[in-house]
Amino acid sequence: MIKAVLDYLDKIVRLRFDDELKGNKSVIPEFVPVGHANNSLKHFIHENELSVAETIVLFTALVPHLSPEFFNNIIAEYLPNGGDFPEFGGVKGKNHRGILPTGETVLYILAGRDIEKRMEAAKLFEEEHLFFQKNVLNIEPVPAGEPKMSGRLVLDDEYVDLFTSGKVSKPKLSSDFPAQRITTKQEWNDLVLKEKTLEEIKELETWLNYNEQLMDEWGMRDKIKPGFRVLFYGPSGTGKTMTTCLLGKYTGRDVYRVDLSMVISKYIGETEKNLSGLFNKAEHKNWILFFDEADSLFGKRTNVRDAHDKYANQEVSYLLQRIEAHNGLVILASNMKGNIDSAFTRRFNAFVEFDPPTVAERLKLWQIYMPKSNKVHKDVRLEELAKNYELTGANIVNCIHYAGLLSIQKGDSLLNKETLMAGIRKEYKKEGRILQQ
Repeated sequence: MIKAVLDYLDKIVRLRFDDELKGNKSVIPEFVPVGHANNSLKHFIHENELSVAETIVLFTALVPHLSPEFFNNIIAEYLPNGGDFPEFGGVKGKNHRGILPTGETVLYILAGRDIEKRMEAAKLFEEEHLFFQKNVLNIEPVPAGEPKMSGRLVLDDEYVDLFTSGKVSKPKLSSDFPAQRITTKQEWNDLVLKEKTLEEIKELETWLNYNEQLMDEWGMRDKIKPGFRVLFYGPSGTGKTMTTCLLGKYTGRDVYRVDLSMVISKYIGETEKNLSGLFNKAEHKNWILFFDEADSLFGKRTNVRDAHDKYANQEVSYLLQRIEAHNGLVILASNMKGNIDSAFTRRFNAFVEFDPPTVAERLKLWQIYMPKSNKVHKDVRLEELAKNYELTGANIVNCIHYAGLLSIQKGDSLLNKETLMAGIRKEYKKEGRILQQ
């Protein structure tokens, strides 16, 4: 299939050069896919019913990843003595030694110097087109004053992986993608919450499993806003992150926790730029976006006293627009519901409260997370620990972790009450609480 792509694009480019430089009048042939039926590129072309022009655009964006010298070799044949060829476009990269195609490159290949055909071809990069809607490829922004189509033609990394290796690699945390994939090995049975909270979580699971069916089969896409926005609120350690991971695990969706330290910038316009890149990447991916400790970004707007307040409020307004237009599940987590700007809360589809565990719930948490019984001393009374010490699930895990390490350090073969109490004291101290003896 790769050879067929290179051969086809080579033929198309040469036909354009022959038409423009030698006065020929050629008809651009359709691409005839070859290779295995399960080939990802072949499937993408068929599934999206790409036209000849769309197929050529896709191949032009892909070819630098397949054959670095591709465009250089063809141009060298038509311009053996060298020289500039501005009509063809193309730029040099920092590391790439060959020609990287631009929007101008595509316009020339598709339409030559015909202005009307070039304008028609430029519509392939509008927001309504599937290339933009599915975040397949785009024209890289250019410095102010330069022609838009002189920007580099960029194929999204995920599609590069899909078309070259047949599988999509998961995006990694970086300055260009300020989010990290999170997972859990826990099961629903390990999640200890009040019955009311669990019922609300099941409603989210229902949305994830059946919303697309409602939109398509029931024809509701034009009547219901895209996406789902929910606020998880409650004290730290009560299960907000774990719940989000479990929702992803049991609905087959990747969960990405947004790193707000990489999103928020003191420079004007940078926060919006970071958010735009994140939401563009997440569009149509069926991801769950998780904003932990969301107060710093979704907090209440302030009265405008200076330029900083003005731009901070603009950031909130921009985020409000993007989150409302996003077609996936967005979960915000906060310690307190009142910390979130009311402009966001009015647009939430659901609120889920995570209360501190009761005595019975704490007992269940101790039972779930304690090591095997042959590693626990008989002096440990879980009922007593659950009754006397107000701890969250995260606190309890930390206590057991610390006590286990302490026991091994001392050479003890069993986890005993003394080491568990050391862990409890440590958790109380972290939160500034006094442990009553």
